[in-house]
Amino acid sequence: MMGMIGTTCAMGNFRERAASYSRRAGASARVVAGIAAGVVAWIAIASCAAAWAQQAPPPHALTLKETVALAVRNSRDMQMARLEYTVAQRQAGSQSAAFLPNIYAGSGAAFTHGLPLLAGGGVPAIFTLSYDEALYNPELRGQVRAAQQRAAEQQIALDGVRDSVMLKAATEYLELAKTRHELDLMRQEESSAQKILDLMRDRVSAGQELPIESVRAELGVARAEQQIALLEDQDATLSADLADLTGLPDGAALDVSAEELPVAAGASVDDLVSQAIVNNSEMKQAESENQANEFLLKGERGAYWPTISLIGQYNLLSRANHFDQFFNKFEDNNFLFGVEVQIPIFAGHNSASVRLAQANLASSTFAVYKKRSDLSRDVQQKARQEHEYDLASHVAKLELQLSEDNLKNLEAQYDQGRAALKDLEAAHMDESQKWLAFLDADFARQQAQLQLLQTTGQISTALQ
Repeated sequence: MMGMIGTTCAMGNFRERAASYSRRAGASARVVAGIAAGVVAWIAIASCAAAWAQQAPPPHALTLKETVALAVRNSRDMQMARLEYTVAQRQAGSQSAAFLPNIYAGSGAAFTHGLPLLAGGGVPAIFTLSYDEALYNPELRGQVRAAQQRAAEQQIALDGVRDSVMLKAATEYLELAKTRHELDLMRQEESSAQKILDLMRDRVSAGQELPIESVRAELGVARAEQQIALLEDQDATLSADLADLTGLPDGAALDVSAEELPVAAGASVDDLVSQAIVNNSEMKQAESENQANEFLLKGERGAYWPTISLIGQYNLLSRANHFDQFFNKFEDNNFLFGVEVQIPIFAGHNSASVRLAQANLASSTFAVYKKRSDLSRDVQQKARQEHEYDLASHVAKLELQLSEDNLKNLEAQYDQGRAALKDLEAAHMDESQKWLAFLDADFARQQAQLQLLQTTGQISTALQ
C-alpha cells in the first residue's frame, strides 16, 4: 500500500514538473514569437524607409521668370563677366593712383669715391622718405578717364551677357515645354497607330484588306516610335542644359509649362529702332569706346602743356660718405617739400601720339555710325520676321481648329455607326500632326519675339 502511494506521489510530481515545464516552454515560445514579430516589423519599417529614401525627389516646378532669374544668378558666363568687370574697375583705379599721395621709404649703403652721388643724381643716405602726387597732368588725366570709361563699357558688356543668358534660358525653357507637349501627342499618335495596325491585321487575316495595308500601318507605328525616341532624347538634353544653366543639381527633374511672353503690343518699327539705338548693349559699347578714345585724344593734346606735381623728400645722411669734405656745412637731417613743374620744350613722341589718338577716334566714330545703321536694318528685319512667324502661328492654329472639328464630327459619326474605326484613328493622328505643326510654329514665333526683345534691349524688362 505504501509503495502504491509512493508511486502515485511520484507520478503526481512528474505531472506537475511536466506541466510547469510546459508552461515555461509556452511562455518562452510566446516571448520568442513576440521578439520575432518585433524583428519582422522592424525589418518592414526599415525596408519602407529605404524605399522612401530611394524614391526620386519631387521635380523642381519652375516658371519662365523663375528660370531666367536662376540662370542670371548662377550662369558661369555671368560669373566670368562679373570678374572681367571687376578687373576693369581695378585697372581704372590703378591708373588714377598717380593723382593720390604716394609715399616711399628706403635705406641702403654705398661706397663713394669723390663727390658722394648715386645713380640718378641722389646722394647715399641712411634713410630716405619721398612723396609725390600729380596735381595737373592732362595726358595722364586723359588715360585715367579713358580707363574709367572702359570700366563703364565693361558694365555694359555685363548687361549684354545678362541679356544673352536670359535669351538662352527663356528659349530652352519654352523649347522644353514644347518638347514635352509633343511627347504627349506622339504617344497618343502611337496608340492610334497601334489600333489601326491591329485592325488592319484582323482585316488582312479575314481577307478584307491587302497585306500592304498591314505593312503601311506598321510603318506608321514605327515612325511614331522613332519620333518618340528623338523627342525623349531632346527632352533629356534640354533638361540637362537647363539644369546646368540655372545651377540646379545634375539630373534634377524639372517641371515646366508653356507660357506666353509678356510682350508689349502696338510698338511700331520706328519705335523699335529708337529703343534699340538707346538700349542695345552693343550700340552702347560702341559709343562708350568712342568716348574713351575722345578722352585719350584730349589727353594727348594736353601733353603739350606743363605738368605740375607735389613733391617732398627727407634724407638722413651719414659722415661715412665724407660729405663734410665736399660741402661747407653738413646736416644729418635734410628735407625738401614743394611743387615741381615740367615744361615740354620738344617732345617728338607727342605729335605721333596725337596722330594715333586721332586715327583711333576716327575709327571708333565710324564704328558707331556703322553699328547704328546695321542695328536699324537688323531691327527692321527681325520685326518683319516676328510678324511673319505670328501669321504662320495663326494659320497653324486655324488648321488645328479645323482638324479638331473634323475629329469631333467623326467621333459623332462613329458613335452612330456611320464611320469606321480606321477613319477615326486616322483623324486622331491628323489632329496630333496639326498639334505638332502648331507647337513648332508658335515656338518659332516666341523665338522671334525673344530675339527682337534682345536686339531692342527690352528683354530684361520683359522677363524680370
